[in-house]
Amino acid sequence: MTHALPYWRLSGFYFCYFSLLGATAPFLALYFDHLGFSAARIGELVAIPMLMRCLAPNLWGWLGDHSGRRLAIVRFGAVCTLLCFAGIFVSQSYAWLALIMASHAFFWHAVLPQFEVITLAHLRERATRYSEIRLWGSIGFIVAVVGLGELFERISLDAFPWALVLVMAAIIISSCWVPNAAPQQRPSDPRLGGFLRQLRRPGILAFYLSVGLMQLSNGPYYTFLTLHLEALGYARGLIGQLWALGVVAEIVLFLFMARLLARYSLRGVLLASFLITAVRWLLLGNLADHLWVLLLAQCMHAATFGSFHAAAIHFVQRSFADRQQGQGQALYATLAGIGGALGALYSGYSWSSLGPAWTFSIASLVALAAAAITVTRLPEERP
Repeated sequence: MTHALPYWRLSGFYFCYFSLLGATAPFLALYFDHLGFSAARIGELVAIPMLMRCLAPNLWGWLGDHSGRRLAIVRFGAVCTLLCFAGIFVSQSYAWLALIMASHAFFWHAVLPQFEVITLAHLRERATRYSEIRLWGSIGFIVAVVGLGELFERISLDAFPWALVLVMAAIIISSCWVPNAAPQQRPSDPRLGGFLRQLRRPGILAFYLSVGLMQLSNGPYYTFLTLHLEALGYARGLIGQLWALGVVAEIVLFLFMARLLARYSLRGVLLASFLITAVRWLLLGNLADHLWVLLLAQCMHAATFGSFHAAAIHFVQRSFADRQQGQGQALYATLAGIGGALGALYSGYSWSSLGPAWTFSIASLVALAAAAITVTRLPEERP
């Protein structure tokens, strides 16, 4: 009998969760700039949540795999995220903001890897439909980025923390609506061994290294794109729409992702994602003053995030046994966090000294390094 899929409940959570990313990715650096911090301090503050992504997912992933209470972890993480972030209303000093960024991110990054396991457990043999559910996260991102872009065009950025609190409350509510599910217990192969032994199988470590490099290359984009476009004369409302355009391209790709994964290998999809990303950073760093080039570069987000993320989630699911799924997804989040943090730090220090063009050019070289690892180290397999 076919398992009933709670499509809208799962989709609703992704919508709310990624609305928070849509509220922070384009506007967090802008808010810190509004508070008067330098580019280096902004890079450090943006890097702190990404550093928490290195620690938190592994702790919560281990707990989820050993307790099986993944949905409880999701709900607990969502509540603690809001409680910790609410401390931003107490003070806006650098040290206090650093503490707020670290504490709320420790719990926020507990949520998604465990929820990915729950989603895939609901999907069971229909895992290729993951992208059809995940695209609602992209829609949530668009609603947040366009809505807040227009809001901050009209009123002060002092409203930024209040907007985030509302979105965090929506994440809590949506997590209470989701039914629990556990991965199917397939017959275990004792030859696979534990998590560390599975991690040493051919291509697995190379995959995780390429994940870290991909997120490192995203550093200038997520930290300074809004400030970069403002300096080029673009209005905040238009900047929000440009961020949204990238996510629209991502949604279109998600709609076709099942067919792509049926036709092409995971290695081929990942390789194409890295190469397109390398070109995108060169366009943003050197030709973003031309609107048509900027529109093209934002459409490339379909590869920079969309195809890369969907292929990566499938790679992790395929590479680990049932009882190691949470740790596998958590390690994916961790390497993404390490790469993202290093990307935010290097771009923060190079933005003032080297300028946008060189900062994005370094990011392009990093994406090419990920492509080289994928070609030489990942096995050619069908998903």
